[in-house]
Amino acid sequence: MGGGQAAAPRSTVRGKDSMNALRLACVVPALGALLSGCAVLEDFLARGAPEAAEPELPPLAERPLLDPISRNRFVLETPEQSVVGEPQIVFTRAEDTFSALAREYGLGYDELVEANPGVDPWLPGEGTPVLLPTQYVLPDVPRRGIVLNIAAKRLFYFPAQAEGEPVEVLTYPIGIGRVGWETPVGEAKVIGKAVDPVWYVPWSVQQEHKAAGDPLPPIVPPGPDNPLGRHVLQLDLPGYLIHGTNKPAGVGMRVSHGCVRLYPEDIETLYGLAERGTPVTIVNEPFLAGWRDGELYLEMHRPLEDDPHGADARLAKLFASAGEDGPLADPAVQDQARALASEPLGVPVRVGAGDFLEIYARARVVKNTVEPDPDVPTLAEVRALLDAADAEPAEPAATGAEAGEAAAGGAPATAELED
Repeated sequence: MGGGQAAAPRSTVRGKDSMNALRLACVVPALGALLSGCAVLEDFLARGAPEAAEPELPPLAERPLLDPISRNRFVLETPEQSVVGEPQIVFTRAEDTFSALAREYGLGYDELVEANPGVDPWLPGEGTPVLLPTQYVLPDVPRRGIVLNIAAKRLFYFPAQAEGEPVEVLTYPIGIGRVGWETPVGEAKVIGKAVDPVWYVPWSVQQEHKAAGDPLPPIVPPGPDNPLGRHVLQLDLPGYLIHGTNKPAGVGMRVSHGCVRLYPEDIETLYGLAERGTPVTIVNEPFLAGWRDGELYLEMHRPLEDDPHGADARLAKLFASAGEDGPLADPAVQDQARALASEPLGVPVRVGAGDFLEIYARARVVKNTVEPDPDVPTLAEVRALLDAADAEPAEPAATGAEAGEAAAGGAPATAELED
C-alpha cells in the first residue's frame, strides 16, 4: 500500500439497503425513475448525504456528455498513487450488449456483469445507464513487468521508465482458467514469443472436445480457427501462455485451460512491449486497497469459486497488510470493507465518502462510442462460452503439466503450452 492518510469516515455504511436502492433506482430498466435520468438515485444520495453537505448533482441524463477516458494507459502522478482511471457511465442503445460494451471500453464481460447487478447483459435496453468499472486499484506487488490479478481478471504492465520519467501502467482484461484448469499464482518470466503460432492440441483437450461433440484436429494451423490468436508470449511455467484468442467474447471470463487470454488488439500491443526475460507476477487478490490524492479506496471482487481461502481470510489479510496502526485497522473502515465485500461491484469506493453509491456521484458520463460489428458473436455463441466455462473438464489438469506445443509459422523454435 502506498503512503498517505485516510479521511475520517463521514457517513455510515448502509450495506444491502443501499444495494437494493441502487437496483431500484438505476438498474431495473422497467422503472419510470430510470427514464427521468435516475432521479430516484439522486434523491437517495441527497437524503443519505453526510453531515458535511455535498454539492447536489443533476440527474445522470442532465450531466455533461464527455469523451471516454483512455481505455488502457494511465500515468501515476505520484509514487504513492495506487488507484488509476475513473468510473464511467454510458447510456446503452437498443442493440448494445455487455460483450460489445466491454470490448469498446477496455473491459471484460464479467467485470461489467459484476458492476451492474440486475441489468440484462444481452438486452440492457434503450437508454439504460451502465456503470463502466474503469477505475482500478493496482495490486500491492513490485511495479515491474507484467502483473496478473486473476481474481479481478485483469493484467497490468509496467514498462521500464528512464530516471525522472513518470511511471506508466497499461491494463487489460483477461480470460483465465476455468475450474479444474486454474491459472496458477506465483512468479514467472517471459521466455519465448511467437506470431501466427501453430497449436499442437494436447491429448486431454482433444478428448474433452470429442466428449462434448466438438472434435479438434491434433494440429491447428495459423488462422481464424486457432484459439491462440496471432500472438503468444510463452512463460517459464510449463504449460502456460499469455496469448490472443479467436473468441474475444470470452475475454474477462473463466474459459481457458489455464492460459491467459487477451483481446487481439491488446495482445498485439503487449507483444510489442514485453521482451524475453520480462518478469511476470501472478496473484489472486479479490480485495484490494489503494491510495489516490490522499484518499483510501477499497476495490472488492467476488472471490473465485475454487479459491482455497474464504472471504474472511482474504479480508483479514487485507486488514493486516496496513499494519496494526494503519487505516485498515479502524473498526469503522473494516465494517465498510465487509459491507462492500458482501455485495462486490469490482469498482474502487472512497473510504469515508459514503458507501458504493458515491461511485455514481463522481462517475464520468460518457458518449456511447460502440460501433455496430457484423462479426459480434450471437447470443447463442456467447452462451455456449458460458456453458463451456461451467462444464466440468474431462481430465482436470491440476498443474497444467500435460502441454501441447506452439510454434511460430515458419520458425524453428517451439513453445510448450496448454490453452
